[in-house]
Amino acid sequence: MSGFLVSMEGAVSQGIIWGIMVLGVYITYKILDIADLTVDGSFALGSVVCALLIVKYDMNPLLAALLAGAAGMAAGAVTGFLHTVCGIPAILAGILTQLGLWSVNLRILDGASNMPILKKDTIFSVWVDKTGMNQATVVLILGLLIAAAVILLLYWFFGTEVGAALRATGNNEDMIRALGVNTKGTKMLALMISNGLVGLSGGLVAQMNKYGDINSGVGAIVVGLAAIVIGEVLMGRLISFGSKLSSAVVGSVLYFAIRAVVLRLGMKANDMKLFSAVFVAVALSVPVLMQKWKMKRSYVEGDE
Repeated sequence: MSGFLVSMEGAVSQGIIWGIMVLGVYITYKILDIADLTVDGSFALGSVVCALLIVKYDMNPLLAALLAGAAGMAAGAVTGFLHTVCGIPAILAGILTQLGLWSVNLRILDGASNMPILKKDTIFSVWVDKTGMNQATVVLILGLLIAAAVILLLYWFFGTEVGAALRATGNNEDMIRALGVNTKGTKMLALMISNGLVGLSGGLVAQMNKYGDINSGVGAIVVGLAAIVIGEVLMGRLISFGSKLSSAVVGSVLYFAIRAVVLRLGMKANDMKLFSAVFVAVALSVPVLMQKWKMKRSYVEGDE
């Protein structure tokens, strides 16, 4: 039983840190209505940039994490440029950026696939030394504080004139363009903020795992979509924007908790990507199928 509780504590703390990435996915997928596949690459970019800055340049881990977020914003700007200026469809622009980032990440690590941060301080190890608590507990507490700060900042931003224009772009792009808003600019900004959060999450995950890895972002978009779906199922009836942002982090925590349970039940770790893909496919298709069934049923009842 104690082993199960330890694994669940680790899963919850991991879910909170990944939840920052899910917030980034939420911005593009739910607000802007774009499936941004840059996520896999920008997450790994944040991971390797953070590891490089800490290991090679002995940088403060907090500053390194923030610069990892800045690197993610740069990746989002590339996707935004390809989409808004070059006219490439958003999903293809994300794929192109993701492919390019694979080579960029390899160059950052001088051809290596990962970079250990074993003998360097991280945000979490500093507080482990100061408090004497185990790493999972420290990650849990600091992760909650960071996630709460990000949610509050996003809530404030989307309440501003620029943030409201960004949300309106996702709801009705033609209408907001007719009102004189530069929708290309709002899309660019949304992609930058989204991938900035993804890069920040990648940097924090690298510090949590004590290494940066170019493969750390593989399947990140699927994790993000799964977490969003879980959060919507549990908190979908809450209509406030703050609760919708919070649902992304809650969904991430529950996703990693479910994954921990499934792994303890005997599923191989290599099968988790397949499990996540099937889960997201079912979760996204069930509401559509239910709606079609209800419409068909209403037509039948109307004919009677």
